[in-house]
Amino acid sequence: MRVELPEPSADVRAHSERVAAVIRDEIAAADGALDFARYMELALYAPGLGYYSAGAAKFGAAGDFVTAPELGSVFARCLARAVAPALRDGVLLDHDILELGPGSGALAVDLLRELERLDALPARYRMLERSADLRERQRGTIVEHCAHLLDRVEWLDAPPPEPWCGVLIANEVIDALPVRLFALRDEGVFVRNVAVDAHDRFVWREQAANATFANILDQILGDGVRTLPRPYSSEICTLLAPWLAEVARTLERGSAFLIDYGYAHGEYYHAQRSAGTLRCHYRHRAHDDPLILPGVQDITASVDFDALARAGAAAGFVVAAHSTQAQFLIAHGLDEVFAQAHAQASDEAARYALAQQVKRLTLPSEMGERFRVMELRR
Repeated sequence: MRVELPEPSADVRAHSERVAAVIRDEIAAADGALDFARYMELALYAPGLGYYSAGAAKFGAAGDFVTAPELGSVFARCLARAVAPALRDGVLLDHDILELGPGSGALAVDLLRELERLDALPARYRMLERSADLRERQRGTIVEHCAHLLDRVEWLDAPPPEPWCGVLIANEVIDALPVRLFALRDEGVFVRNVAVDAHDRFVWREQAANATFANILDQILGDGVRTLPRPYSSEICTLLAPWLAEVARTLERGSAFLIDYGYAHGEYYHAQRSAGTLRCHYRHRAHDDPLILPGVQDITASVDFDALARAGAAAGFVVAAHSTQAQFLIAHGLDEVFAQAHAQASDEAARYALAQQVKRLTLPSEMGERFRVMELRR
């Protein structure tokens, strides 16, 4: 996928080079080849340097991509109707919301405002955010739009250590978990690692899979290891189950709403999807080269929702609901939310923007079918 990318500024290139230097040091320590999952982890999360750890704009028109909450309030208002029953269940107990990776804070603002209208405010709205820069942006967004609710908001560096009840929300979080890359070739099964060439550029280096990795792949792909076409490459997220177990470890009773783009297992590892789902986002351009601009572009992979359901079961959850984003929004009051927003729109331009927002959220060619919502309940 060749895409013409905007030319990075000198400051952006300098920051990317600092991230690249950290990665090169790890490659040297790993005898010249680094597992891609570690490369992705450093590029996205290296303290103070990685894409999600540093201070550059990431969300909205000034960033690299737009998430559903940045489009407007419709998504959050429907989500509020889905989570409200679990919060109202807290007549005798305080029920909280824990949002993972809260981004710009837009989802928190619109959720809090709608839950207030529905008389279902959580005791606390907890935001798991390690980036100091993003915390300040989130705080500023809340102060600007619902300052009277700021005393309910709490920022965390890690999942709550004490038992709690309520709702966990992860919107476009799982796609940024580091993944391991593999290739199926006539010669066998290979792991795709990252190396450095003579000009200090990052390049791919494939190595024969060891028995441990081959066994993991066999468990995930099953007969696919033998029946998928050659050449074939894709990715696996071995962190999915341990990540979910950790972030929800102390959730005693409640629901986890996991929203992301992805597929059922059979669609994910389909013969026609022979190049995997790994994608990068830079200044609203999507491309498939994660080895350029480390630290200043997003790197993501689609979610295997069947694997997510299995991870939920292993962590003590049951799948309460699973649907496309369009189905989810329709089932949770989209018509009512749209009607209210349309009636309150200030002019024709606002009504047009509202209609475009709903189209973007629901059309199959946009986010409507590509994104899915899974509710896990414990």
